[in-house]
Amino acid sequence: MTYQFGEKIKELREKQKLFLRQVAAQLDMDTAQLSKIEKGTRLLKQEQLEPLSKILKAEFTELHTLWLADQVLDLVKDQPNADEALKSVSKTIKKK
Repeated sequence: MTYQFGEKIKELREKQKLFLRQVAAQLDMDTAQLSKIEKGTRLLKQEQLEPLSKILKAEFTELHTLWLADQVLDLVKDQPNADEALKSVSKTIKKK
């Protein structure tokens, strides 16, 4: 399963030629944690999104959107009616 958020932050980090340890230190986490986030096996805490967007000089809204999408994916990935449920939620959001 592909997690978009992890791929994006790895892409941004590598584009700036930053090492995992440099970014992890600025987020006050260890390198292994950040590596797992990039691989999609661990989720970043929401309060770390804004600092990460500043470190990577990235658009907060884009990172937040990908982070949220991965949160939803993690919640529904094994559910048999996930697609239908997501369509229902989408309709409800659009009505607001």
